[in-house]
Amino acid sequence: MKKRTNLQIMLKLVGLVKPLLGYMVLAITMGLAGHLCATFITILGGYALLKMLNFPIVVSFIVLFVLVIGFAIARGLLRYGEQACNHFIAFKLLALIRDKVFQALRKLCPAKLDGRDKGNLISVITSDIELLEVFYAHTISPAAIAFLFSLVMCFFIGNYHLVLAIIALAAYIVVGIVIPLYISKRCGSEGILFRSKSGQLSGFVLGSLRGLSETIQYGGGKDRLAKMNAQTDSLSKHEKKMKDFTGQNTAITNTVILLFDLMMLFGSAMLCSSGQIGFDGVLIPTIALMGSFGPVIALANLGSTLQNTFAAGDRVIDILEESPVVEEIADGKAVAFESADVEHVTFAYDSEEILSDVSLHAKKDSVIGIVGKSGCGKSTLLKLLMRFWETDKGSVKISGTDVNEIYTANLRDMESFMTQETHLFHDSIENNLRIAKLDATHEEIVEACKKAAIHTFIESLPNGYDTQVGELGDTLSGGEKQRIGLARAFLHNAPMMLLDEPTSNLDSLNEGMILKALHEEKKGKTIILVSHRESTMRIADEVYSMAQISANGGRKS
Repeated sequence: MKKRTNLQIMLKLVGLVKPLLGYMVLAITMGLAGHLCATFITILGGYALLKMLNFPIVVSFIVLFVLVIGFAIARGLLRYGEQACNHFIAFKLLALIRDKVFQALRKLCPAKLDGRDKGNLISVITSDIELLEVFYAHTISPAAIAFLFSLVMCFFIGNYHLVLAIIALAAYIVVGIVIPLYISKRCGSEGILFRSKSGQLSGFVLGSLRGLSETIQYGGGKDRLAKMNAQTDSLSKHEKKMKDFTGQNTAITNTVILLFDLMMLFGSAMLCSSGQIGFDGVLIPTIALMGSFGPVIALANLGSTLQNTFAAGDRVIDILEESPVVEEIADGKAVAFESADVEHVTFAYDSEEILSDVSLHAKKDSVIGIVGKSGCGKSTLLKLLMRFWETDKGSVKISGTDVNEIYTANLRDMESFMTQETHLFHDSIENNLRIAKLDATHEEIVEACKKAAIHTFIESLPNGYDTQVGELGDTLSGGEKQRIGLARAFLHNAPMMLLDEPTSNLDSLNEGMILKALHEEKKGKTIILVSHRESTMRIADEVYSMAQISANGGRKS
């Protein structure tokens, strides 16, 4: 992935705020006004003290008291408004970012995500995006507020003497900029390592949960637990380092604030003793500085936490900016299906060649069988017909038109693809089937299930088609999931069906019923059938052997 600096990450994250810029301006305005109200409550107290000492203050005690009450009420309302705006911006943006991430994943899938660590992806989509709330709710507007607030306070303090304004400016710069940068630099890559190891742990836990039965069966629980504990301990060490940096940050910030308060007090006292300012020039600037560090302290506290946030933002940006292997075609041709042709195709995964000079012709109203040893490229050939990957050499054509020229949505409408593994969502059987055709009627779903020899089984369940299949379809057997996958292909009702081992988990009776349905279904369609079973190939009008149509046996399908 591309290496980015924190500044580059910050600018890219800030760029996402553009749709909600108006709310951000409102949050900054209310935040600035709120902090000024809070600071001037203390300053008004200083003016009241001066009035008690018979200094010529033009306003009365009553006016000062009313102003303090007004500022206190305004502070509460403005603080609420600022936080409401900031959190609205944050959570609205998190929703928009999640939407962008899912769109990006859709473009990357399946070629770029094949074999990717799913646990790490889940970590990015959930916890990493959630961490960006810190940046959007507690960083952007606080930074702008601190900058504007510091300017106002420097101008106010500078009215008494320029030297006092310089002391105030130096205090704000050191606390709000120098200390966060110093702590951030000391943190180094701890934030990135923490997020990376957190993603790895998520992936390990996900894999452990999915393989729990195998772990129990072969007595691998202790070893698996030891590895999980080792990863957890490593993650805890990085977290401890980050907590230590946070503690150091707080200690340094509080010490520096105290030093600058003393510097303001002694500086103004020296100016007073030389007759350049009066006692009010000592009291008010000192009180003003002591009560004005709120906005810059908020920035100082971000010095260590932002490393974690920027690391999360970097991982999210990686997904948003990652280029897909195969770009979807939005302005291509729309064609009607007549035939499919694979012409002298060569294809490799990275440097591993799978298909070499493969040719195949599939005409309408026919069943084409493809056989060959495991890993010879049968499944890869189907993925090329779906244009999940692009060929290295040669071409794949539908109705005489290269798939690289066909509108992607049109291409997918023309094809029903059943893979070796049927993925089922944690939902009802009917909703899992409806993925193949969102507007399908219940009658259409039942008809598809009858063709896939699964209707009788579904009807026997207590809730029928409303039965929940459980996470990853674990409540169903391999054969039942496979037949639901086949029912989806029937429901999609595309003129070209690509079936990868559709009967591998079925008994002879169910296989016979499905093959009969496929034979009847071939009218007006092309069915390409990949299978190891000789019995499955009995319905094929033509059978292609991968050993004959490819010069390469391949190893990955």
